[in-house]
Amino acid sequence: MWEGSHTRMHHKGGTMPKHGKNYRNAVAKVSSELYSPKAALELVKELAGAKFDETIDVSIRLGVDTRKADQNVRGSISLPNGTGKTVRVAVFAEGEKAREAEAAGADIVGADDLVASIQAGNFNFDAAIATPNLMAKVGRIGKLLGPRGLMPNPKLGTVTMDVAKMVGELKAGRVEYRADRYGICHVPLGKVSFDIAALVENYQALITEILRVKPATAKGRYVKSVVVSSTMGPGVKVDGTKVRALMED
Repeated sequence: MWEGSHTRMHHKGGTMPKHGKNYRNAVAKVSSELYSPKAALELVKELAGAKFDETIDVSIRLGVDTRKADQNVRGSISLPNGTGKTVRVAVFAEGEKAREAEAAGADIVGADDLVASIQAGNFNFDAAIATPNLMAKVGRIGKLLGPRGLMPNPKLGTVTMDVAKMVGELKAGRVEYRADRYGICHVPLGKVSFDIAALVENYQALITEILRVKPATAKGRYVKSVVVSSTMGPGVKVDGTKVRALMED
């Protein structure tokens, strides 16, 4: 149920959507075996048949119970080669910090005016940063930002006085990972147009980070399964035990 966003979608009545001929042909080329990360990503690139530059995502299923506070897996990481996506960044800041954010390339900068714009239904950004002194104002629209994953968070580094640095990191490809209620982290790795070395390097950085933040209370097998897929392509199972020297596989 988790091998790619397209396989998680259900139509009313519980039936799965019908896939086209290209998708079915691609599925037929995927073995049920575990592929090395490099081989899996090469296959995903080969099977991507859309007319646009598809995003490659990874789904990592973890042996954690996210109902327990000490087993929540959440954080962010700057992928070495970015994601290939243009990220629109909003910054809640005033005065000198607002000027620093604008100089760093922030798309939207404001305080009360930005809060009012969001209350009016304008969500024309992909990530948000706030200086600590403005979090009381941002908190008033938390119910609007939170469900969209746009709420600034000190644990993720998006509540900070160093707004210029965080704007740069988000623009360069900083991604958030968060285990959902099933213990699965869904994270973009890059685009189909990326060369294989860049994708492997991004994968290695992400899986190393996921292993680094393993909760001390997590029991049994931590990385249960890993699947990579493109936007329109089938999921390819990855051997999650392979972490180092991945370009040699």
